[in-house]
Amino acid sequence: MTDDRDKMEEDHDKTIEANFNSDDAENAASVEKTEDGLVVATDVLPSTLPIIPLRPRPAFPGILTPMVFTGDQHVALAKRAVDTPSKMMGLVLAKEIEEPDSPENLHHIGVVGRVMKVLHSDDDSIHLLVNCLERFSIVELSETEQGLFARVEYHYATELSVNPELKAYSMAIISALKELVQINPLYSEEIKMFLNRQSMDDPGRLTDFAANLTSGDGQLLQEILETLDVRKRIDKVLVLLKKELEVSRLQTKISKQIEQKVSAQQREFFLREQLKAIKKELGLEKEGKVSEIEKFEKRLKDLTLSAEAQKAIDEEIEKLRLIEPSSPEYNVSRNYLDWLTILPWGKHSKDNYNIARARRILDRDHYGLKDVKDRILEFIAVGKLKGDISGSILCLVGPPGVGKTSIGKSIAAALNRNFYRFSLGGMRDEAEIKGHRRTYIGAMPGRFIQAMKSAETANPVLMLDEIDKVGASFQGDPASALLEVLDPEQNSTFRDHYLDVPFDLSSVLFVATANQLDTIPAPLLDRMEVIRLAGYILEEKLEIARRYLIPKALENHGLQKSQITIRKDALRAIIDGYAREAGVRTLENRIKKIMRYAAMEFSQGRTDKITVTKKDVETILGKPIFTEEEVFEEVPGVVTGLAWTSMGGATLQIEATAMPSKNKGFKQTGQLGKVMVESSDIAYSYVMAHLEEYGADPEFFDKHFVHLHVPAGATPKDGPSAGVTMATALLSMITGQPVIKKLGMTGELTLTGKVLPIGGVKEKIIAVKRIGLKTVILPKANRKEFEELPDHLREDLHVHFARDYRDVYKVAFGQN
Repeated sequence: MTDDRDKMEEDHDKTIEANFNSDDAENAASVEKTEDGLVVATDVLPSTLPIIPLRPRPAFPGILTPMVFTGDQHVALAKRAVDTPSKMMGLVLAKEIEEPDSPENLHHIGVVGRVMKVLHSDDDSIHLLVNCLERFSIVELSETEQGLFARVEYHYATELSVNPELKAYSMAIISALKELVQINPLYSEEIKMFLNRQSMDDPGRLTDFAANLTSGDGQLLQEILETLDVRKRIDKVLVLLKKELEVSRLQTKISKQIEQKVSAQQREFFLREQLKAIKKELGLEKEGKVSEIEKFEKRLKDLTLSAEAQKAIDEEIEKLRLIEPSSPEYNVSRNYLDWLTILPWGKHSKDNYNIARARRILDRDHYGLKDVKDRILEFIAVGKLKGDISGSILCLVGPPGVGKTSIGKSIAAALNRNFYRFSLGGMRDEAEIKGHRRTYIGAMPGRFIQAMKSAETANPVLMLDEIDKVGASFQGDPASALLEVLDPEQNSTFRDHYLDVPFDLSSVLFVATANQLDTIPAPLLDRMEVIRLAGYILEEKLEIARRYLIPKALENHGLQKSQITIRKDALRAIIDGYAREAGVRTLENRIKKIMRYAAMEFSQGRTDKITVTKKDVETILGKPIFTEEEVFEEVPGVVTGLAWTSMGGATLQIEATAMPSKNKGFKQTGQLGKVMVESSDIAYSYVMAHLEEYGADPEFFDKHFVHLHVPAGATPKDGPSAGVTMATALLSMITGQPVIKKLGMTGELTLTGKVLPIGGVKEKIIAVKRIGLKTVILPKANRKEFEELPDHLREDLHVHFARDYRDVYKVAFGQN
């Protein structure tokens, strides 16, 4: 059955091809010349045509147009049509451009075309000049090995009687075509060609020509081709022409705008070139490259370069002379020379070692901090005797808001040096310290070379903020790169990757700031001289607010001193209830809030002076954050310890309680670190071993489960200095006796009861003064550090030094 079907299809294909060939023969035989010598078209159009799909738009009758066919099948069909006497083919638009040729992918109406001339022909393509004649509908379509063939029915153009309506429509089309010609002159050639071959009086042909002239969508044009009624076709074409006019107008408008911009740019370019030529002739200006080189050579006259730097600059200038400005290498070389010649090689500001002047500047800018000022003045005094202070790296360590950055500015002012600050916090790329190599696009020197450019002298004060927050990543370790910069033995020949010549940083005074030393690598810390800023007590904060913070806040908020006064009792209430931290940043923010309150009052019409008293503070700032009662509760098992944090000194309320239980046990809470947990275990073991000695029930721990807690559980805590405090809390809980009022203590406890020294004495004493404790217990080994504290910190304090825990017990429970 299959073979029979294939045979039938093959016979059918042969029949169609035979019909096509016989049609051509019959047509050729029937072509006769009339008396006028013209051939009647209706007599020569074949009923069977080879079909060639068109993409992306259809052809229209009456149009002479060049066509290019590619693809083996299309080329073969076109050549076959050329070889026939009629030279005709069917041209039908494909429905989907991307789909292959098939009967289902063709529209049912197309145009018959006659090949007028073969323009070019080869194996891959054929170029033809085709005259499109009439519309046809496909009656039967078949696909053979040679391609698509169809039996067609023609829709001949009929001559319409000219009536006023059709004439009006024709004139409308002609009017639209005239407008198109005015907007786009390219259309005029096509109209001339059409007039040479057709008459404007034929509305059908005119409509087809107008549709073919537009840039409409292929499917829309196919819809017009399939509209056989001339009147309806004219309506559709007029709509299409209106759209084409709008598009052409918009295109013309855009083209004019672009031309105007281009013309303006060209005009400006020509005028600038003429100006350059005129200036060059008059000797007023030289070429860009020459002027750049002269600029670099002029800079070099004021610099004292090292031999290596001088050699590198000379070689680069010679290289720049040979490079064309249009070359990419030109900008690389010019930028490199720009950096080399703009650095302050050998430029030094004259240092001022006047000790009295330096003291006045430090006292003017900062209140208190006597020990810090003395260290800085000693530092300047050494520079006075030595003649310079090269090779010095200071590190100011203290909690936020104590004035570390402003002290660096004061040092620069005291020495009469330029000051530059940049932050190292979060820096993770080694290239930010030592620069990028010039082989990279957008390469730049490191932060230190950039700082030297901005400072404009070779001996500025460079402040390295947040040196304790330098990071590390796969891009390198900036902290390790800092070792070369901050080493006096190496930084005289600091070699930035971008410059690739040594630059002397030995005259720079480096001042680093940090909140803590724990995160600074030991080799880096070893290169710096550490100066600690512990923080401020209440009296110091009062003076700082009066001298600096309030005048600054008044100026920043547009207020006058005569408009608002903050009384001393109000300032005390603010410091004690809202700003107990070591620095003054929170205090400054509270004062700003008061100023904003005053600004609001005056903006709403108030005219009398505002005086802020202690009673007004809570109204303006809200409820106090700190209260005295919560710190000094006299409860058995609660003892105040002293701690050091990166924010300065602080107090900890350590609490102990016990629950009756058949099984003894010990639990610690409060997010304690490993060292602090070990201190609590030591305190528990020591107290359990000496219960009878301190007058407690020796079997207490056998009958109770003990719980030790350090409040502020969300805050991590660690360190050994709470050992004596924990032991005291346990004894107070067991005996039911509270410790004496306003007592604070600190010290590391051993299993044998020894009290070992701790750190941060000054910060802890400041915390004691800040919250109003009167009695303090310190390890005996810390006596020297306490005695070196300023008098205003030591006064009004009863300090006891303990060598053994028994000394602590006597003071805490009032038995001394």
